[in-house]
Amino acid sequence: MKRLKIFPKTFLYTLGLMLFITIIAHGLIYFFAGSLVVSSNAVENGTIQVAFNLSDYIAARIISILPISVLICLILSVTCSFLFAKAITKPIRRISAETARMALLEKDVKCNIRSGDEIGALADNINGLYQSLLSTIRNLENEIDKVRESERSKVDFLRAASHELKTPVAAVNAMLENMILGVGKYRNHELYLGKCKELTEQLGGMIQEVLDASKLSSIAENEETVTVNLADFIAPLCEPYHIIARARGIDFCFDKSDSFEVNLSPRLFGRAFSNLLANAVSYTEKDHTINVYFKNKNLIIENECEPIPPEHLEHLFEPFYRPEFARDRDSGGNGLGLYIVDTIFSVLNVSYQFIPMHNQKGMRFCIQL
Repeated sequence: MKRLKIFPKTFLYTLGLMLFITIIAHGLIYFFAGSLVVSSNAVENGTIQVAFNLSDYIAARIISILPISVLICLILSVTCSFLFAKAITKPIRRISAETARMALLEKDVKCNIRSGDEIGALADNINGLYQSLLSTIRNLENEIDKVRESERSKVDFLRAASHELKTPVAAVNAMLENMILGVGKYRNHELYLGKCKELTEQLGGMIQEVLDASKLSSIAENEETVTVNLADFIAPLCEPYHIIARARGIDFCFDKSDSFEVNLSPRLFGRAFSNLLANAVSYTEKDHTINVYFKNKNLIIENECEPIPPEHLEHLFEPFYRPEFARDRDSGGNGLGLYIVDTIFSVLNVSYQFIPMHNQKGMRFCIQL
């Protein structure tokens, strides 16, 4: 019996029970029929009582119809057992078939059992468990993708950083070596020692930028978020760049209207916003305008400049990337500003757009909060 499936098991158990009940019922009928006595009262010129013992007659009749009765009961037992076993095992077999597909992690698999009993509850529990399992798997896959992407970004960043740091190190080393050997123009130690100092300061700044960029994720995990009025928060950040812009003949406009409250990480968001303002001031020419304003829960920074070509725009947020038209470090920076902005906004789950303006020549950076 242990090797039988659930349908034949249920059928045989039910059939055996019904046959047992049939045998007991026929035995009881035969047993009690043997002691059956029929009494009849008749009154004629007095009282006369007559008793008839019908046990032999009834026993004979029962024996004569016993085969037919047993056959009918057997047919009914087989039929009822079959229907009962089918009704009981059909939803279980359907659940078994669906769970076999679930074991293969097929999509859109569901136990469609509509009943208010324990089997229906079992199907609902299995569906809920499977959906939770799929959700957990999807979350794990997303986390694995994020970790893989993070590791790939770290490797690319380290490669780019090592490449960028080699240039000033090699330049300083070459100048010092030529000064030691007294080669040509490098005999002017005062001039080239000053240049070496500038390069080492630049190198120190790049190293600090690299270290800061590598610590952004850990800083985000430890820093608490606060609710601030955005105009009040960024006003002090705009002030130094307002002064720099005015000194360069650039019109810096900050519109506080339509400001709103937002929950953010002050240090990280302030760092990203400052990088954006520094970038806008660096790439805006004299007699042009920088606008900072709010619109539809967005913080927008616009600066009048030559629009960035699409082939460069898609690479601007890569580490140490500088467009061909701003390749010099004095004008194009070290290529980490927008990379840090992108990293911070990714950590803070802040969406943004950096696109050319349509109504005039320039670029618009829209931070969606």
